[in-house]
Amino acid sequence: MSLSQLARSIEESPTLRLNEEARKLRELGQPVIHLGIGEPKNKTPITAILSSAARLSSGDIKYTPTDGLPSLKKAIVKYTEEHYNKVVAPENIIITSGAKQSIYNILFSLVNPQEEVILLTPYWVSYPEIVKMVNGIPIVVTPEDGTFYPRMEDIIEAVTSYTKAIIVNSPNNPSGVIYPQDFLREIVDFCEKKGIYLIMDDIYHKLVFAGKVAPPAYQFTNIDIENSRLIVVNGVSKSYGMTGFRIGWVVANRKLVEVMTNVQAQIISCPATVLQAAAEGALNGLQSFIENLRLTIENNANVMMQELQAFNEIRTIEPEGTFYCLPDFRAYSNDSVYLANFLLEKALVVTVPGKEFGLEGHLRLSYAGSVKDITEGIARMKWALDPNSPREIYIGDRKLIRDWL
Repeated sequence: MSLSQLARSIEESPTLRLNEEARKLRELGQPVIHLGIGEPKNKTPITAILSSAARLSSGDIKYTPTDGLPSLKKAIVKYTEEHYNKVVAPENIIITSGAKQSIYNILFSLVNPQEEVILLTPYWVSYPEIVKMVNGIPIVVTPEDGTFYPRMEDIIEAVTSYTKAIIVNSPNNPSGVIYPQDFLREIVDFCEKKGIYLIMDDIYHKLVFAGKVAPPAYQFTNIDIENSRLIVVNGVSKSYGMTGFRIGWVVANRKLVEVMTNVQAQIISCPATVLQAAAEGALNGLQSFIENLRLTIENNANVMMQELQAFNEIRTIEPEGTFYCLPDFRAYSNDSVYLANFLLEKALVVTVPGKEFGLEGHLRLSYAGSVKDITEGIARMKWALDPNSPREIYIGDRKLIRDWL
């Protein structure tokens, strides 16, 4: 079979692959614990269910405008004003089939072949592959001090005449850190002055802990949205726990939205009507749902940090938001892919290799699931890795004896 060189160059999504491996093991009756997936256990907000059900009941399930339902865009205008203190018009918004497609559409609309997009380590696994899919070149900037916080001097050094955009994800997947206000102020100012597009992936912006706030980039620029290089991506997957609905959106200048609309028209025509209705219901419903989910996730994060203290050899930067932390497991192995496969084989615990996020020797652990999964999952990992832990453990109804340390 003859396949395109570009398609063959794209790496498989490690998170989706691990999800599938976990599903297959569970179907075989294996007691797998999934600490790899960023998907909370909450039920869909009732307002989202009722809104989508009403649309279904009407039988009026047809095409929507390519850039999204006007009523949903109106809800996003309100959301942007309330949560970002930014007034935008419906023409500044395009609805997409998830924040991931938002980022693809943005880069497809902006990047010419061989132009560069700067990514900040640790980065979300899909960023470099999406850049390659639009024939761009991902340029990775990694902090030299071992932290998860980027430095402007490193970014400035990486910028060339080919730099088209920089992607910033804060709160950050996979590390859970929130980038400081001073850094955001600097990078917004730098991009506006240099004419570089700044893509803010804000999908976790409401899922923050301990009274912290993820500062919106809009507060650091006075440039009118039609002339600004700032682009904001968001969606309902994380803050509302609506991962399966696949509705995201982009806020940007009208010219970019027009181009993205043309691109989207040739790819999906429009996002699904019923799913847009669900997103509208979530945005217009009681927003206490977000706080309830945030409190649950914050509690889970605290439990994860407490359980990780049982390891004497790992280094962990405490997460400030999102569903994830990114502990340093190099005391056990520098090969995160090997380590993740080892933990799945021996302890039936799914983790995600740090290599996929640009940081070898780390593992991304998700605390989006249950407290029971967190405590049992970390206990299994310690049994498999730490020679000072008891040699025997029960996994499901089987008693296992560690014989490799």
